Amino acid sequence: MSLLPALAVAVTAATSASTAAPLWRSIEQPVLLKLLVAGAGMALIIWELWWFLGRHGGGVAAREGEHGLQEITITVDGGYAPSRIRVKAGQPVRLTFHRIDPSGCVAKVIFPDFHQSLDLPLDATTSVDLPAKAAGSYPFHCGMNMVRGSLEVE
Repeated sequence: MSLLPALAVAVTAATSASTAAPLWRSIEQPVLLKLLVAGAGMALIIWELWWFLGRHGGGVAAREGEHGLQEITITVDGGYAPSRIRVKAGQPVRLTFHRIDPSGCVAKVIFPDFHQSLDLPLDATTSVDLPAKAAGSYPFHCGMNMVRGSLEVE
């Protein structure tokens, strides 16, 4: 029987707390401030889209090595540097990756148009030879498709 009065006290406390004044109140902001905050938010969204999806720079041209093989070294550290590589059409390409980023995301690079992938051990240099292709843009990316680059055949 002692449980019933305690329950009644708990119900009374809960109802009185729900009818009490709220712990916060809304403060109406001026329209100009609302527009300024919305505009700043839109500018940040546009900047992020440009940063992650936009094209940056004209790309780096691969140097021509022995036997007509085009070669370039790509550093993997939070991304591919350079991420856009320009090569000549009709000539094979050797891409050499030097991975210094410990992230598991960049432990593999995938070349979907060439049906090839390459494991990138940490603090090591690994190469992949790609056959000659026609002019066009051939993307490559990490295993999670978050870090991207492109091979621009001209």
